[in-house]
Amino acid sequence: MLAYLALGVGYGFAAAVQPGQLQAYLVSQTVTNGWRRTIPAAFAPLVSDAPIVCLVLLVLTRVAAILVRVLQCAGGVFLLYLAYGALHAARHYEEAVSRPSPARVTFVRAVLLNFLNPNPYIAWTLILGPLLVGAWREAPIRGVTLVAAFYLTMVFSMAGMVVLLGAARSLGHRLARALVACSAVALGAFGLFELWKGLAG
Repeated sequence: MLAYLALGVGYGFAAAVQPGQLQAYLVSQTVTNGWRRTIPAAFAPLVSDAPIVCLVLLVLTRVAAILVRVLQCAGGVFLLYLAYGALHAARHYEEAVSRPSPARVTFVRAVLLNFLNPNPYIAWTLILGPLLVGAWREAPIRGVTLVAAFYLTMVFSMAGMVVLLGAARSLGHRLARALVACSAVALGAFGLFELWKGLAG
């Protein structure tokens, strides 16, 4: 039991802190809209991953190459859209801060972003899925422990990151605008990379 708890916590923390598409989006939204409006987006994986887990565990033995390419292209286009929004917010920061996006909009975009990201599909197919199946066969409670530890650690680590980033707004508009601009560049780079992988694959 403790081994699966440790595995869940370890993988969850790694998923939360490694630079990625969702993390870049959380940075741009937190600095622009504030942590209170952004923190629901940290819980997006709880919604977006449910169909992914079901698909991988019940239907797929491995992620089909064409599915990965389609997700990469669709995700790349969506990332470029988010990058454009972040760049606009950086250029017109005062206006963006005065008209923040509603929390539900930020949450829905985060869910869509994560659902179009091929990484959860690959992670569940190659790492988490086999671990869960093995744990469940030993005892269902071990499988539940693994999944609960993974998602609780990931979600609350990202929520903590959002709260810490919220402090950047109080350090002045110059720093906040720079952070949003950096997140726009990161989102754009992720978008172009996903498009390149999808089209070249």
